[in-house]
Amino acid sequence: MDMQPLSDWPLDARRGLVGVFTDIDDTLTTQGSITPDALQALADLRTSGLQVIPVTGRHVGWCLPFLNGSGPRWPVHAMVAENGAVAWVPEGAGFAKRHQQDADTRRLNGERMQAVALDVMAAVPGLLRSADTGGRDTDVSFDYNEFVHLTPEAVAQAVDLLERAGMHTSVSSIHIHGCFGDFNKWTGACWIVQLLLGRDLALERERWVFVGDSGNDQALFAQLPHSVGVANIRKVADTLKHRPRYVTQGERGAGFAEVAAAILAARQP
Repeated sequence: MDMQPLSDWPLDARRGLVGVFTDIDDTLTTQGSITPDALQALADLRTSGLQVIPVTGRHVGWCLPFLNGSGPRWPVHAMVAENGAVAWVPEGAGFAKRHQQDADTRRLNGERMQAVALDVMAAVPGLLRSADTGGRDTDVSFDYNEFVHLTPEAVAQAVDLLERAGMHTSVSSIHIHGCFGDFNKWTGACWIVQLLLGRDLALERERWVFVGDSGNDQALFAQLPHSVGVANIRKVADTLKHRPRYVTQGERGAGFAEVAAAILAARQP
């Protein structure tokens, strides 16, 4: 499917939305930090009455500072991490962590993942674990384009070795992920909508939009009829089996702000 300009997104479709899912890295962020325009866009979307939920491959510990106010607090309803396997959800005055896997399963899978990670790093020169300060609960992640830069061939080799070990894989704009358990951003989005709202996302696909930029966003691009890529997705579009329906003019945070403006314009009386 060819990506259409965001201006082609019908007004009636935008008017009927109830929620926004968004990737984080290189969608909300620019050079690793959320931009003021993207942060304001999140706030404006939430104030308008929309559900606002980031869904990221980043680890669950990395997400917490954006929710608890130790940095700029993000105005979101929840945050799904590790490609759908774990989330922070509202509880009392703060947020609580929820998993799709039980504790025993996570422990056993964790032991297996650490062994596989060592084997893969030994086989792929230059491959390193991602900087996971704060804790990763359900998958292993390798840096290929954040602090180190590997060739496409090295990335493909790492993915192949993870899959040969029986792991489910995905590749974001910066990290390679592997897990035991078929988690992806679509199943994570379905889970969080049920958990938060008691509703079935599959029955209201037309009422949600997803904004992203990379390979691990493909599950949501494929499932939601309203999907948008920020302009930097063009750099990897040829490698994607599932592309977003629309694409912005701006890259990264500026592109997300462009999507938010299009949604809010449709909600004006």
